[in-house]
Amino acid sequence: MDDLAPGRRWNTWDPIHPAELVHLPSGTHVAVTAYSDALGTMTRLPPGHRNGVLLGPRTMDSGHIELEVAHGGTRIAITMAGQGDDAITVNWKTLEHGEWGLRYWLNLCIWREDGSAVRYDPDTTQMSVGSGDSHVVALGPRFPLMATFHDDMDALDQEFREQGYFYLASRGTEGPMGVLRYNLEEMASFQVAIACGDDHATAAERANAALTQDEPEALTPAHTGFMAGALDAVRDCVAWSTVWDRHNQRIYTEQSRNWIAQKFGGWGVWLNDSVYHGHLAGLVDTQVAHENQRAVFDGATEWGNLPCLLTGNDSWVDRTQPPIVSWVTWMHYQRSRDRRFLEEGWGPLHANHTWWWRERDGNNNGLVEYGTSPVGDGLYRGTKLAAKDESMMDNSPVHDEARLMSESNTLDCEDVGLNSFLALDGEMLALIAAELGHAEEAEVLERQSQAHKERIRDQLWDEERGIFANRLWSGKFTESVAPTSFYPMLCGAATPEQATMLVERHLLDENGFWGPWPVPACSRSDPAFLDNVYWRGRVWPPLNFAVYMALRRYGFDDVATALAERCHALFMQNWDDERICGENFSATTGRADDQPDTDLFYTWGALMSAIAVAEISDATPWQGWTVSNKGEDVSLAGLVTPMGTVGISVANGVLAICSGAATKLETSALGRLTDVEISSSRVAFNLPRQTNVSVTRLPGVQRSRCKRVTMDGRLMELQETAHVEALFPAMSVGAVAFDLGD
Repeated sequence: MDDLAPGRRWNTWDPIHPAELVHLPSGTHVAVTAYSDALGTMTRLPPGHRNGVLLGPRTMDSGHIELEVAHGGTRIAITMAGQGDDAITVNWKTLEHGEWGLRYWLNLCIWREDGSAVRYDPDTTQMSVGSGDSHVVALGPRFPLMATFHDDMDALDQEFREQGYFYLASRGTEGPMGVLRYNLEEMASFQVAIACGDDHATAAERANAALTQDEPEALTPAHTGFMAGALDAVRDCVAWSTVWDRHNQRIYTEQSRNWIAQKFGGWGVWLNDSVYHGHLAGLVDTQVAHENQRAVFDGATEWGNLPCLLTGNDSWVDRTQPPIVSWVTWMHYQRSRDRRFLEEGWGPLHANHTWWWRERDGNNNGLVEYGTSPVGDGLYRGTKLAAKDESMMDNSPVHDEARLMSESNTLDCEDVGLNSFLALDGEMLALIAAELGHAEEAEVLERQSQAHKERIRDQLWDEERGIFANRLWSGKFTESVAPTSFYPMLCGAATPEQATMLVERHLLDENGFWGPWPVPACSRSDPAFLDNVYWRGRVWPPLNFAVYMALRRYGFDDVATALAERCHALFMQNWDDERICGENFSATTGRADDQPDTDLFYTWGALMSAIAVAEISDATPWQGWTVSNKGEDVSLAGLVTPMGTVGISVANGVLAICSGAATKLETSALGRLTDVEISSSRVAFNLPRQTNVSVTRLPGVQRSRCKRVTMDGRLMELQETAHVEALFPAMSVGAVAFDLGD
């Protein structure tokens, strides 16, 4: 891991404990623990709101990390801040004392994975570990109250339980794990620096230099104004859940620190979760998006499918999950313009697409079903539950009427969501193939996808109810419907008339899929809605995300905006004060913590915030890079776009896109600019219809550089200004292009 960028070497890589720093190249761990004498227990600060750990704002790297811990009635704010040159500081401030600080220890526990001895020098008050060309030194501005040594964390915990806070026998100068101890009477606020170097002297020099830095200030918000906090939430959720998988020697974003590593033997990759994690990461960090994509493709099976679940304990290779990977991969490419997403993805994605048609068309009618193949030995293999697992929506009522057919290993039910995703998968694969120069494959995939969309349009439309629905092999439509009924809009299968009926009759129905908090996993009129457990009645972020994108594809922009605003409000009522990122939410109260089956820091919960970000800027297969000016003030910083990481703002009705300190585009045009392109030789976008005259400027481009400006091919006049500026009259609409030459 020596090739990691400096800001990533130290990070909260441990998959369970968020207050544990790991220096990946050296394998050095620095774990913060707390001991309360009132409770007689030490906490390693395990994750979870019920354990008193609140995960605060942070950067994707170790530049700035905040968390708050509560143990024994004492509350402590902890900030970790990268200081460059492989150095980081751990700062704490006591917010509330639950007992006399003399009896409360805050501990920094240091050890190395290779078993190297940790040493403490009483003269310099430095604790160090290292050998060869890798050394780590930890020190504070004054000596610790004790430096103790233990075999491991369990031994330290046992000492605290048996001996309490006033015990001296473990003091020493060398051992497998060293502990710098500070009590909250003497060090209610304090700072410790930890640094790595090629030798002890360099590490000590860097640690001392880090101590001279000012205490870190609060992190500047990345997203203010309209939909405030949405981009910050995406960044924080992905950053806290991005960990080191030591079993597979890789970085990836896990579903939740609360139970994944503990339950699954150290690591776990749910297929669609990881794909959505990649999408979230792609908004703020292309490298982390790559790491999640590779974790998915690493699991490709010899049969061609991408497995539903791979963990340290189990492998569900007999099933997969809905084929969303090509769609998200194409969006990665649109956002980053990084061809590695396509080049690494083409092989496994094409094989996975082919697998669906080979293994899951149980009655050979051109529509597919969920199933479980007779391969592997994963838990539930060969059961209806396994087939439902493949849908991701395990206990959804849309599966209640289906049966598992032994002769086909599939359910006897053609799922509208699955077929829509598979049609979209083919469409996106065709785009990937064409971009990579596989013209013949692109043509075949496009033709197959179009034929599939026709079958969805004709065979899965329930004319009586005016909705797309799952259909049993008997020909009967299932009684229950889900947000997947809107997915034919996502893949482009619905006619305009069908789409209008879906939105007006079902999505916006207060007794259907709208109501206080849309979009529930089944209709509010469904008896299963009252169950309020998992996919029976609750609001799920991936379902809302797909419905939002479907609305955008079909031009229901006002409804899409209304949905985005509801998603943002729902997420923020859980996030703002409590930092809850729900796996799912009550469709009645909007709360994630109203029942015990919902994880409260589940990464894909941030899809609700990603929807809000998409209202401002997005990259989609049907509109390219989009940027919106709704007339409301907004500021986004650190968003990944096709022109790199940028800032986007609206102030006083003017939209600005900035790269670093340079403003690349300013416009007073209102609405959503689509197919935006900004390069050194060209600035272009589709202008939405304007009710008033709008002004577009390229502040950094001299007027003499602009060869021409056109709208739908017609020449437009430039204003007599030093920099490029053009007026677009009221009611103008069309493709605008500024040709800047070479």
